Amino acid sequence: MFRHQGKSRTLKHNLQIAIVLSFVAGIVNVTGFLAFRQLTTNVTGHFALFINDLANFEFWKGTIYFLYIFSFLLGSFFSGFLIEKFRENKKLNVYFLPTLIECLIFISIGLVSDVVELQSPDLLVCLLLFAMGLQNSFVTKISNAVVRTTHLTGLFTDLGIDISQLFFPHSHPNKAKLKANIKLRIYIISFFFAGGLSGGFLYSQLDWKLNTLIFGAFILLISLFYDDLRYRLIRTKRKYRQRKRGKPSVNERPFTLFSTPHP
Repeated sequence: MFRHQGKSRTLKHNLQIAIVLSFVAGIVNVTGFLAFRQLTTNVTGHFALFINDLANFEFWKGTIYFLYIFSFLLGSFFSGFLIEKFRENKKLNVYFLPTLIECLIFISIGLVSDVVELQSPDLLVCLLLFAMGLQNSFVTKISNAVVRTTHLTGLFTDLGIDISQLFFPHSHPNKAKLKANIKLRIYIISFFFAGGLSGGFLYSQLDWKLNTLIFGAFILLISLFYDDLRYRLIRTKRKYRQRKRGKPSVNERPFTLFSTPHP
């Protein structure tokens, strides 16, 4: 799902990455809210609170909401910077580093919460928003802005527009593309919801607390290695068939997380 980039991506590739990342975003959204009573996947609500505090001349109180907004922006910037920095390096998958950093943030928060009493919840909220900025940035880049996974406002808006266009086939004759967009948005919304349910169950019912974030990191790590493992499996099966037929195997350059395929 990370292997194909740009124009080579199909609906199937976008569905795969949308399912994984929206599920993880749902987990982070609920876990962050239950732990800190703050939104940790988007900044829309924080921006409203920031403006409200400024309007009431409570500038110092509004500083924390500014930091929340800035953390998401910084994560998005950092992800985009890493992607552009390593785009020319053919030995490195440019989406590997942002995803790995996101995983490390989740794992670190979960592990630290097990050994010490957390005294700075605002710092942890900033870290989660930074991680979601990372994710939103690289999924936007890899899908050419087709997939967004960290907030639902725009998704519901786009879904409503797409459904309305089905009633006007003369103005929008490409029905197949329209249905594909609707399918993609429904998948993102559904798995964001499923991730939220899973996160709430693990956090409250199983009492995992912030260790729930480690579960999200585990899903991300599996998705990172999915392409590589799948490619190696296909290549092994192909070699086995060729040996069975008595034909020499063709040497192919394997795709790994440390190589960037051509778009």
